[in-house]
Amino acid sequence: MQITFFGAADTVTGSKHLVEFGGQRILLDCGLFQGYKAHRERNWAPPSEAMVGADAVLLSHAHLDHTGYLPALVKHGFRGPVMASPATRDLAEVLLLDSAYLQEEDARRANKYGYSRHAKALPLYTTADAKRAIARIRPVAPLQPFKVGDVTVTLTPVGHLLGACAVTLECRKETLVFSGDLGRSEDLLMPAPQKITRADVLLVESTYGNRWHPQEDSAARLGEIIQATVRRGGSVLLPSFAVGRAQALMLVLQRLKAAGAIPHDVPIFLDSPMAIEATELYKRHRRLLRISNAEVRTMTEGVRMVVTAQQSIRVTGLRYPRVVISASGMATGGRVLHHLKAMLPDARHHVVFPGFQVGGSRGARLVAGETEVKIHGEYVPVRAAVSHLAGFSGHADSGELMDWLGAFRRAPRQTYVVHGDPEAMDGLRVRIQDELGWAVRPAAQGVSVTP
Repeated sequence: MQITFFGAADTVTGSKHLVEFGGQRILLDCGLFQGYKAHRERNWAPPSEAMVGADAVLLSHAHLDHTGYLPALVKHGFRGPVMASPATRDLAEVLLLDSAYLQEEDARRANKYGYSRHAKALPLYTTADAKRAIARIRPVAPLQPFKVGDVTVTLTPVGHLLGACAVTLECRKETLVFSGDLGRSEDLLMPAPQKITRADVLLVESTYGNRWHPQEDSAARLGEIIQATVRRGGSVLLPSFAVGRAQALMLVLQRLKAAGAIPHDVPIFLDSPMAIEATELYKRHRRLLRISNAEVRTMTEGVRMVVTAQQSIRVTGLRYPRVVISASGMATGGRVLHHLKAMLPDARHHVVFPGFQVGGSRGARLVAGETEVKIHGEYVPVRAAVSHLAGFSGHADSGELMDWLGAFRRAPRQTYVVHGDPEAMDGLRVRIQDELGWAVRPAAQGVSVTP
C-alpha cells in the first residue's frame, strides 16, 4: 500500500489522497484548495499523471474542498468512474455547476473591469467541464460493499452533510479507512456519525482537532442579534454555505419565530439559487435527516426565495430590516459579496458568520476584525457589527473526534492526520498519541508514504 497526499495535508482544504492498493490506484476525494492565495494557486498546477490515470475517484461528500477539483481533473484527461453516495452525487451536481459558473463569472468580471494581473483572466474550468465530470459520477448505496478491481469499498454515513460518508478500502484482509469529514453528535440536521471499529491504516480529518465548540446556545445568540439589529433599524446578513448550513439556518429561524424569540414578521430571504436547489434535495433525501418530516416541510415556510440576479439586486436595495441568507459561506464569492458591499459601511447592520472560516478567506479576515475588505477590486469600509457563531459548525470538535476514534477495537498500524490547519493537525496528533497510544503522524503535502 502506498498513499500520496496531494491535498488537505498542510491545510484544511484541497482533499486529495491517492491510494495504490490491491493493484488499483484510487483517489480519495478531489477537492479544491481554498483560503490563502498560496494554497489557491495550487489549483492551477497540472495534476500528476498518477491522479489523471487513477482507476477511480471515491468522494466522501459534496463540499467543494472535497469535490471541486473534479472538473479540472476530467479536463486534464481523467476518464475513470467517480463513486459517491446518491445524496452526494445529487449535491455535487449542484455544487460543481455553481462553482464553474462563479469561476466563469469572476473571470468575466475581472476582464471587464481590468483587475486581473493577467492579460486575460480564465476560469479554472468551465460549465462544460463540470458537466463532463458530473456525468462520470455513479451513485452507490452506503453500507453496501462494491468493488474497484480487487478492492472492496464500503461507504459509512458520518453525519456532517447530506450523503457524507467515511470510505473503507479492503483487500486481502488489509483495510484502509478514510474518515472524510465527521459530523457532530448533536447536529441540527444530520444523525451522529456511525462508528467504524477496524482499520490497519487510518486517515482522519482534524478540522477542529485542537478546538471545542462553544458551550453557548448559538441559536439563542442568533435570536438576540436579530432582535437587537431589527430594533435599531438594521438588517442581519448570514453568509452561508449553500449546502447544509443554509438549510440548518432556515430550520433555526423557523424555531426562533415559533418561540417568539425573533419578530414573526421580520422577512427572511434565501438569496442563493444553489441553496434553493440544495433545499429541494434535502427534502428529497429527508429520510437521511434527524428532524421530523413536519419540520422538513415547514423549513422554508415564509422564506422568500431569491432566484434571479434582478431579484437579488432589489433585495440588496431594500430599506426595511430583514434577514438575508446568502452564499458563499466564507464570503469568497457569490451574491453575498453584493450584500456585504451594501451593508458593511452601515453601522446599523450586523453580519453573522455561522461556522468555520478558512484562514485567508474574506470571512476569516472580517471575523478577525479588519476595518476594510477588498470586494470586486475596491476596498469597502467595515462599520457594521461582525460576529462569528462557531456553534453552527457541522464539524466534529476535538472531543467528538476522539469519541469516534475510541470505537476502534485495536490501534491501526498507522494513523495519518489530514484536513486541518497545522495547529489543528498537531493538536489532534498529540491527543491520539497521548490518550490512545497509537502510531500517528500528520500528513505532509505531496509526500508518498508506505504504511
